[in-house]
Amino acid sequence: MDLPKFVLADNTDFPDHLFVIHLEYPRFIIDLETENIEFLEELDESEEIELKEEMDRLIDLAGEFYEREITRFADDE
Repeated sequence: MDLPKFVLADNTDFPDHLFVIHLEYPRFIIDLETENIEFLEELDESEEIELKEEMDRLIDLAGEFYEREITRFADDE
C-alpha cells in the first residue's frame, strides 16, 4: 500500500490542537498549535544531530501541507 508523506489528525481530547503526522523516516507527529514534535521511533543522539537540518525542512513541509489541505477543504465547501 502506498502511503502519503503527511496526514492530518485531530482528537476530541485535544479540541484546540491539530496534528500533522509524517509517515516517512523519520516518522513523527507535530502539534501545529504548540509545535511540539514526538518521534514515532527511537533515535539515538547521533541521528538527532544529523536530522536537525532535515527536521527544519520537514517541519516547513508539514506546515505547507496543512495550509494546502485547509485551502482544499475551504474550496470544496
